[in-house]
Order: sequence, then structure tokens, then C-alpha cells
Amino acid sequence: MSEQLKQLRDQIDGIDNELLQLVSKRAEFARQIGKIKKSGIVYRPEREAQILARMQEQNPGPISNEHIKQLFIEIMSLCRALEKPMSVAFLGPSGTFSEEAALKRFGSAITTIACDSIDDVFRTVESDTVNYGVVPVENSTEGAVGRTMDLLLQTPLIICGELQLPIHQFLLAQQTELARINKIYSHSQSLAQCHHWLSSNLPHLSHTALINVASNADAARQAANDSEAAAVAGKRAGELFGLAICAENIEDDPKNTTRFLVLGKQMVDASGKDKTSLIMSTNNRSGAIYKLLEPLAQHGVSMSRLESRPSRTGLWQYVFFVDIEGHQDDENVAAALIELRNKAAFLKILGSYPAT
Repeated sequence: MSEQLKQLRDQIDGIDNELLQLVSKRAEFARQIGKIKKSGIVYRPEREAQILARMQEQNPGPISNEHIKQLFIEIMSLCRALEKPMSVAFLGPSGTFSEEAALKRFGSAITTIACDSIDDVFRTVESDTVNYGVVPVENSTEGAVGRTMDLLLQTPLIICGELQLPIHQFLLAQQTELARINKIYSHSQSLAQCHHWLSSNLPHLSHTALINVASNADAARQAANDSEAAAVAGKRAGELFGLAICAENIEDDPKNTTRFLVLGKQMVDASGKDKTSLIMSTNNRSGAIYKLLEPLAQHGVSMSRLESRPSRTGLWQYVFFVDIEGHQDDENVAAALIELRNKAAFLKILGSYPAT
């Protein structure tokens, strides 16, 4: 070993020792904070968003901002666990993109609870069985997740955060010869996201050979029990069930992304870069939508999303899901919401939270 290499490794060893001492010191401060807090709430999305933004702004490289972000999410996750254990529900089983989203948002030092349906995620959080829930709300290719939107209309839960997760689909099987595959299991949305790739690369499969199942993790489980089957799922699902990768990143849109929401019972303070979600409806008359949105323009509030959804309360009655920039406590947003409340037939604020 050259002297130069030894010196560099000795320096790394010294830095590792310093890092260990600093992380331990941070963890001890977190434990002390846990003793001081009286609310019992350890997850502060606005505080964590500010820390992550600051670390990325000060990042000198060569590590990318995305990796710096995940590093500090893990550090904060470990420190949170010293304050108080945290549990998070997601749409299961293990190996789904929802589980991946939960771990990416909260870090690995949490207890994850797999639920059989989106309804169960809502119910589990509402009943205080877990602290938070993570649910998909929209996909950049396939659009809104209708069940999540319907439940947001009914639930007392508050949106505490959001997460944009790039969705990379893998073709997984016991072996890697495409010609030997005679059926594919996957969730309907994943099959739709990979429609062009599947038809181009597996032309011998008929439409009936594409089998819809409850989740991608369940697809991987079934493929693991059938030597002539494959699954379209995430990489983690393949690892959990011991499947080989036949092809990776087979989604038709390379920018395929799913947005997830974090649901809880706490109001979130302003972080400096926030989003507010709400649901509203108006009377069925000419120009009603224009008049309903007018307060946003008058108070300089930007709208990033507007989507209609049947209200399920009557024939041809609709509600509108709206995302706006800013926190509901911001002066201009608060003023716009007061006017909206006076004009809307129905208005429900789903929550304000750090924007990603």
C-alpha cells in the first residue's frame, strides 16, 4: 500500500470518528427535546423541510443534493425514534411503491403497517392505531387516484406532507427468457404505464395474459410461484420474492411519477415554501367556477392543480380539488380563503404542508 493511500485512509478514519461523535451528539439533543415536549408530536414536517432545504443549499458536493437529502432524512428518522417510536400505515403488502414512499419520506427508523386497501390506511390513522398514513393521490401518466380523493372528502384527517416518487417498473420472473413468459401479473395502473413496452417486447402475449391483481407486490408473489409467469413491479418487490430482473425501467414515460400524501391529525406550521390543498363546490350556474376562483387571482395566490370529481351526493354534482401555493396562515392566502368561504357552496381545507 502506498504511503499516500494510507494517509488518505487515515484521514477518512478520523472523519468517520468525528461523524460518529457528531451524530451521537445530535441524537442526544433529540432525546432531550423529547423529554421537554409536552404535545407528544415528534414529526414536524415544516422543521424537517427547512433542515433539508438548508443542507441542500449548503451542499458543497461532490455528493448530489438528492443523496444529501436522503442521508439527513435517515439521520432525522433515527433521532425521531429516540424521542418517541413512530408508526406509518401504507397500502401493502410489503414491496409496493407506497411502502417505498413511506420509507423515503420518514426514513427507516419507523414501524410500517401494511394495509389491504386505501380505505384501511385512512381508518388506521383515524382510529389512532398508527401516527401517519401514506397514500397515492395522482400519477403523472394515469391521473388521479379516485379512491383517495373520495376519502379526502369524508375524512377528518389532515394532509401533513407530500412526496413525489419516480416510478420505475421492472419486468420480474424466475428466469430471464422473455419467450418463456406466458402471463404477466401486475396492478392495472402499472400495466397501463407499461402498455407500449409490453406490446413491443412481448408480442406473443394476448390481452387476457395480462392479469390485474391487487398490488405489484402481490404480482411478484404470484410470479414467484409460477415458472412461466412474470410480474411488472418495483425492484424492491422482486428482491423480496427472489425474482430475477428480465428488464428494467420499462415504463413508457421515463418521467413517470406518483404523488403521495402524508395523512395525520396535526396542523403543520409554515415552512416558507408551502402548499395548501382544499375541496370546494359551487352552485350550478353560469360563470360559477370563474367567480369561485376569482379571489385567488385578486390576492395573488397561484393555483397549481384543479380537478373535478363527482360529489356522490346527487346526479351531476361535482366538487373541485384545488392545490394553491402558500400556507393558509399566509396573509394573502388567508384573505383569499375568507372570500372563497363566502362564495363557495362547500369548502374544506385539507391542510397546509411543505411543498416538494
